[in-house]
Amino acid sequence: MAIEVRIPTILRNLTDGAKAVDGEGSTLSELITDLDKKYPGIAARLVDNGQLRRFINIYLNDEDVRFLGGIDSPVADGDTVTVLPAVAGGMR
Repeated sequence: MAIEVRIPTILRNLTDGAKAVDGEGSTLSELITDLDKKYPGIAARLVDNGQLRRFINIYLNDEDVRFLGGIDSPVADGDTVTVLPAVAGGMR
C-alpha cells in the first residue's frame, strides 16, 4: 500500500495530468522527495528553503499539516495527502 497524493489542476502538468499519484515515505518531507524523483519539479512548487511554501496548503487525512508538524509530519501507508494552492482575492 502507498500514500495517495491528490494533485491540484495547476500542478498536473508535472504529473502527466494525473489527479492523484502514489508516493512513499515516513514523513511529508520524504514523501515530497519521493514524488520529486517520479515527477521532477514538484518539490520546488511545494517547498522553499526546507519549509512548505506560504501559498500551498497540504492536508493529511483532512488535517492541515501546519498543525500536525509541518514538513516533518509523519505519514503512513494508506494515508491521503491533498495539495491545495491557497486562493486569494476579494471584492473591491
